[in-house]
Amino acid sequence: MGSQSFQLTLGARLLENGRTHFRVWAPRRRRVDVCVHEPGGLRYLPLEQTGGGYYEGTLAVPPGSLYKYRLDGGEAFPDPCSRFQPEGPHGPSQVVDPTRYAWKDEGWPGITVKGQVLYELHVGTFTPEGTYEAAARKLPLLKELGVTTLELMPLHTCPGRFNWGYDGAQLYAPHPAYGSPDALRRLVDEAHRLGLGIILDVVYNHLGPDGNYLSQYSEGYFNKKYPNEWGDPTNFDDGEAAGPSRDFFIQNACYWVSEYHFDGLRVDATQSLYDASPRNIVGELVERVREAAGKRRLLIIGENEPQDVKLVKPPTEGGYGVDALWVDDFHHSAKVAATGRSEAYLQDYCGTAQELLSCVLRNSLYQGQYYQWQKKPRGTPLLRTEAKHVVFYLQNHDQLANALKGERLHQQVGPARARALTTFLLLLPQTPMLFMGQEFFASSPFLYFVDHPAELQELVRKGRNDFLSQFPSARHALEEEGYRVPFGEEAFRLSKLDWSEREKNAWALALHQDLLKLRREDPVFAAQDRRNLAGAVLSPHALVLRYFGSGQEGDRLVLLNLGAELEVAPCPEPLLAPPPGNKWRLLLTSEQVRYGGMGSPSFADETRMRVPGQTSLVLASEETKT
Repeated sequence: MGSQSFQLTLGARLLENGRTHFRVWAPRRRRVDVCVHEPGGLRYLPLEQTGGGYYEGTLAVPPGSLYKYRLDGGEAFPDPCSRFQPEGPHGPSQVVDPTRYAWKDEGWPGITVKGQVLYELHVGTFTPEGTYEAAARKLPLLKELGVTTLELMPLHTCPGRFNWGYDGAQLYAPHPAYGSPDALRRLVDEAHRLGLGIILDVVYNHLGPDGNYLSQYSEGYFNKKYPNEWGDPTNFDDGEAAGPSRDFFIQNACYWVSEYHFDGLRVDATQSLYDASPRNIVGELVERVREAAGKRRLLIIGENEPQDVKLVKPPTEGGYGVDALWVDDFHHSAKVAATGRSEAYLQDYCGTAQELLSCVLRNSLYQGQYYQWQKKPRGTPLLRTEAKHVVFYLQNHDQLANALKGERLHQQVGPARARALTTFLLLLPQTPMLFMGQEFFASSPFLYFVDHPAELQELVRKGRNDFLSQFPSARHALEEEGYRVPFGEEAFRLSKLDWSEREKNAWALALHQDLLKLRREDPVFAAQDRRNLAGAVLSPHALVLRYFGSGQEGDRLVLLNLGAELEVAPCPEPLLAPPPGNKWRLLLTSEQVRYGGMGSPSFADETRMRVPGQTSLVLASEETKT
């Protein structure tokens, strides 16, 4: 299963007979020694300069050994390519044998983008224990739900006991709070045993503010000529250092796929991977990662705030070959439609039925129009992109943590509207993503949480409040009402899922399960074909989507009404007419009692059609019995 085409050349590579090959890029240094931690004290073993700023050597250091690199005879620092940091990013690195684990996923073919239902989760808050082992025990429940691929939030080692994931300091070392490297391998293996894909979110545009020692080895890892809101941006195009810096990040991406059998990656903030060189770093990284996977198929997803189509275009058309693109437009429009609020970066969205319909039919909203919030045009045309290459969601880690209370959608807008939007989302041709606990309407928020030393923690807390203050309502809550945003350990504890709610809110779970079954088994919905989709606005808050099937399959209707009850009589919209000799049969409504609703009246009789308020209806055409 694991491809032999990739072997990590950086860090500590275990050889036979208790020997280890060390290699590190440290061009600003004249001498590098491996400082091995032994029961009797520290042992220093020199590395040789091998050109290009690299130091390397093969030394008698067995697996499990703890070590640092002593630079120029002075202070010692962890290995930038450490495979494990058992004591966190400031402690010693550990020599790990990546071949010791006996994989059981031989024959696993990998995954492709078609038919995926993604599920984003944070290992530390997904279960009470917050470990890989505990997460593995929950996977059968996700399989039963109808999810196809897990998307783990970043595992890069961060300082402290917990972190929301985006302050990585050691990119190669999975965070020790969640378990050992082999425990992570067991989690991946268990996903594959159940037939689930599993991909990893990676952050290459910046490193966290604490525990990042890359600049001790070379300033060339960073490029200060570009703007970046999260610290110095990484270097992919500036001078001689760009080559080794690119290699460091590309090898990291290949390493997760090769040594941990991940089925792909979600690459964070690709718009901040600045690169003016002839070969863009994203395109090169995607190509190299696919090579590292050998015959196994991968799913690579890109986050890109401007929603640039170049990510998902094939290399033959000048693109980067990413499989799918996160599109915030759907979330933003749905959020405004449901809450009636358009603040900060939501200010350019109006949340009308027309806007939601346009987003679905054209994959995104901003495709080059002027965006008032940024005072510049935003987006590129996604009109000709297949729907499967576009990821839609109603919740994700950013959009929850970027809100004042980290609240879930159903808490902000009420369960009826949340059920209606859920029904709408999960039957769209685009690739849907759920955020952990969404399937049972979890009451736990998802907040921003970090664990830094006291002085830095307070600076980060103030910075976070400043960020939230871009929303006028949040600024008022903080400055005028004295609202205190949970932070640190409190925020981490509050963000943990309460799994007893899965049984308590069985109605919400039933809705998600039934919708995903319909998406998977109904041939018209499963086709994910936007070319066979048409839509119309019925009122400022209501719309209809018509899915055209073959004569044998019939057609489908999905109606969404976020306003008051709508009676369409007389009815001038032709999409509402069933095919000749057919009538509409109700497959599902978000207001069924078993989903926690109030029940739903019949949709149509001979003279009129009725769409209840705050409801989605799903109908199929069937031949009228003569």
